[in-house]
Amino acid sequence: MEHYASVRGEHVNPVFEASKDDPPHYDDGFSGNGYSNAEHRDLRPSVVSAFGHNTLDRAPNIDFYRNAGSVSGHRAIRPSLQELHDMFQKNGGLSIDDTVDDRDDSDGMPTDDAESVLPPEEKGGFVKFGWIKGVLVRCMLNIWGVMLFIRLSWVFGQAGAGLGVVIVLLSIVVTSVTCLSMSAICTNGVVRGGGAYYLISRSLGPEFGGSIGLIFAFANAVAVAMYVVGFAETVVDLLEENNAIMVDQQNDIRIVGCITVVLLLGISVAGMEWEAKAQIFLLIILLVAIANVFIGTVIPATKDKNSKGFFNYHESIISENFLPEFRDGETFFSVFAIFFPAATGILAGANISGDLKDPQAALPKGTLLAIFITGITYLGVALCVTATVVRDATGNLNDTIVEGMSCNFSAACDFGYDFSACATKKCSFGLMNNFQVMTMVSGFGPLIIAGTFSATLSSALASLVSAPKVFQALCKDNIYQGLKFFAKGHGKNNEPIRGYVLTFIIAVAFILIAELNTIAPIISNFFLASYALINFSCFHASYAKSPGWRPAYKYYNMWLSLFGALLCCVVMFVINWWAALLTYGIELLLYIYVTVKKPDVNWGSSTQAVTFISAVNNTLVLSGVDEHVKNFRPQCIVLTGAPKTRPALLDLAHSLTKNYGLCITCEIFIGSRTDKLQELNTNLESHQAWLRSNKRKAFYAAVASDSLRNGSLSFLQAAGLGRLKPNTLMIGFKRDWRAAGAAAIQGYVGILHDAFDFEYGTVVLRISQGLDISHVIKANEEMERLLTMEQQAESEDLREGGKGLFRLSRKSSKQVLTTKGPATLPQSAEMAKVNQRLVDASTQFQKKIGKGTIDVWWLFDDGGLTLLLPYILTTRKKWKDCKLRVFIAGQPGRIQQDKEEMESLLKKFRIKYAEISVVSDVSVRPSSESMKVFEDMIEPFRLHEGTKEMAQAESLRKDSPWKISDAELETFEEKTNLQIRLNELLQESSRAAKLIIVSMPIARKESVPDHLYMAWLDILTKNLPPTLLIRGNHKSVLTFYS
Repeated sequence: MEHYASVRGEHVNPVFEASKDDPPHYDDGFSGNGYSNAEHRDLRPSVVSAFGHNTLDRAPNIDFYRNAGSVSGHRAIRPSLQELHDMFQKNGGLSIDDTVDDRDDSDGMPTDDAESVLPPEEKGGFVKFGWIKGVLVRCMLNIWGVMLFIRLSWVFGQAGAGLGVVIVLLSIVVTSVTCLSMSAICTNGVVRGGGAYYLISRSLGPEFGGSIGLIFAFANAVAVAMYVVGFAETVVDLLEENNAIMVDQQNDIRIVGCITVVLLLGISVAGMEWEAKAQIFLLIILLVAIANVFIGTVIPATKDKNSKGFFNYHESIISENFLPEFRDGETFFSVFAIFFPAATGILAGANISGDLKDPQAALPKGTLLAIFITGITYLGVALCVTATVVRDATGNLNDTIVEGMSCNFSAACDFGYDFSACATKKCSFGLMNNFQVMTMVSGFGPLIIAGTFSATLSSALASLVSAPKVFQALCKDNIYQGLKFFAKGHGKNNEPIRGYVLTFIIAVAFILIAELNTIAPIISNFFLASYALINFSCFHASYAKSPGWRPAYKYYNMWLSLFGALLCCVVMFVINWWAALLTYGIELLLYIYVTVKKPDVNWGSSTQAVTFISAVNNTLVLSGVDEHVKNFRPQCIVLTGAPKTRPALLDLAHSLTKNYGLCITCEIFIGSRTDKLQELNTNLESHQAWLRSNKRKAFYAAVASDSLRNGSLSFLQAAGLGRLKPNTLMIGFKRDWRAAGAAAIQGYVGILHDAFDFEYGTVVLRISQGLDISHVIKANEEMERLLTMEQQAESEDLREGGKGLFRLSRKSSKQVLTTKGPATLPQSAEMAKVNQRLVDASTQFQKKIGKGTIDVWWLFDDGGLTLLLPYILTTRKKWKDCKLRVFIAGQPGRIQQDKEEMESLLKKFRIKYAEISVVSDVSVRPSSESMKVFEDMIEPFRLHEGTKEMAQAESLRKDSPWKISDAELETFEEKTNLQIRLNELLQESSRAAKLIIVSMPIARKESVPDHLYMAWLDILTKNLPPTLLIRGNHKSVLTFYS
């Protein structure tokens, strides 16, 4: 049993009550990773537990499982695993609060999803209903609607007793199956306000929920008009009988309907408590009226009633009325369409689920019992009337059979009445003609009129309450941002006054139609669409087999729910095919809108569960399929660090993999795992969110490691799953390699060696200005932070009047802010230009690339990756204006032959190109100027052992084994000259290219010094446009076979 106490006006978490010290309370700064954003808080106090000793561990408690936006106001946070694990190893601990205080002005955003409410005495006067008043009574009144007294006799007159029973039973089947599905859904967790919208949105997600929510709220608003028009018809019939028609019959219906809906609006706005009292009063009248019908059928009929077609119970009447007799173009399905809204009241209780004490228990019990009682009532009343009243009667006391006359028009002939005149002219009485048959049949007519009023007004009142409640729940979730205006509630029950006004306007618009048979089919499709999705929600959740699907209500079946969904869809099209298409068209448009807008909600829907199951199953299926060269696609590990710090690398990788391949952006935290763990965990969610918000279809992964190489080694070995495993490493060129230490160079080159060892394709990107803009981002963030602080200080100055001591202190604080450190100092003009050039260069791949070329220097056959990647780029929208130019090395004597062979190969590969160039002077010795640049580059890293004595040379070699020896330089002289010469050729032929692709040289392990290899890469790509060094894993990624 929970216990609540007041400490400083705040709620005290009962779990911590045994502690002498008050536990820390939540503030609004609660971060997504479970750690407080505050700078410091005292460590959570230990308590004496049931285990007999002081411990931070807490016993299981409901407060630990509440949502952050719990409507009950508070939640508890259990100690984190780090807090329990690390506490005794440190002087201090992690600061985590024990409870969360929701703001008083919470607007009911999706964060307060699915939370139980406190009893009325603890929630300051909220009106909460039990299962009888809140569900059973409400559903019965809504189902016993306008059809019971003024259309049920007409339905059975048209369809006959046989098909009439089928119509009622078919409606009961649809509603019963839907109720079973609804019961399963609403007992699978705490139910909040919103009715069908809430159930569907939390099961299938905001896309389905958002689309059906609007339709369902609109259907309830139109239902108000239907019930009010039914009421107005009865009133106008009374006026006509008493010669008191105001204008004409149709306009009188409009006048009475508008006045009625205004009065109903007043009752609704007065609050749920008044509405509930009105419902009880109407129920009593309705029950008396229904009993009055049954009593009236056994009271001997008067001559007047005989003339109007009522003859008490006779076998001949039920026999005649058993078979259908459709008239005026009606069919079974058109009659069903008019009757079905009578069964749509099953969600009346669910629609006010937020106002129920225990929705989980109340909704299944109350709704199923209401369906059973009302179904029996409909069948009983209909069969009684069908067995006692003929289809046509004139109402003329003189239409009796004269002796000698023959009569076979209807069963009335058996009782001395000849209504054959109805064959040639339209009569005013009988099942087919008189909508007030129930009044005539009953023992006391005015009671039926009162019952009609009760049935129509109670249903109208229930719909008038349901529509705004559902609409308010939809608006609170902010799925449609333009409707946020209607989310605001008023009063202790959070009444949706604005929603009431909108519902009133819609209802009045449809009341002006003044035709009940026109309005009824309109809402039939809307309600059926809602029922179909409720059934499908239950099936979908069961099919997903999520561990979170544990409904307390067990009497449901996933296949029965699917049958119910399909039955609803079939009935929709049978009732009115064009209205069904229109309904689904509207729903599809709303679904697409919500999908495109991507509302920021996460309700753990079954759609997410099925997506996960599909992903796992597809991955498993894929793992059993052998790789084939035709299906090769680059799947990249991209060493970006934080994704936004190297945008050029990320953008290029995204262009290669977008929609077709795997892209994992990787960050390596250098240092102790223990020290970096919190930062690592924090960044996982924030960086993935950044990727999503910037529409980068990539994953973010991070590791903590003692070195860059070991961290990358973890990714190379373990990244991916089954066939969804990276095959290409993308890394930026280490521009500062000459200033870096030997260990850093060894680590960087080691990463390339490791990639080759694990048979990864390797891609190195170089941009002259550099790739890393982290210092620019950091400076901008610091500037924004200081600007915000300064604005806050100024606003406080204004609030305090800017006088005396306060103005002085604010001024001083600003001075402190602006002189805090180097990060806050304004940049020099030169530095600003450099940074701007760096940012422009780093973001160049985010814009559409203009007309130009991608120059591919395919010097070595690596399996085709060097050719495939630029081809993929040309298929992207941003690169579509760029043409491929292919450069290959050739011998001076066979340039034309080499060119033709390459043309033939590219044609077989079906790769379009603009030009093929054969470079025949690759082996020419580089110019002395280029050689001088290279020699200056490697000079700090040479041993020069040839100019030193042997002992000194050995000592140098021992102290600096990483330096380049004269012997190594001589051994790799040809390869060195090749890189220098290639740079000269690139400068000559590709300076104007938008992107250069060059075959990447390979350094043999433990043979080529790391600094020499870095010098090769540097000199090869020096002073060029953006350049990609590519080396495949020497397995074919291109084929010309089908």
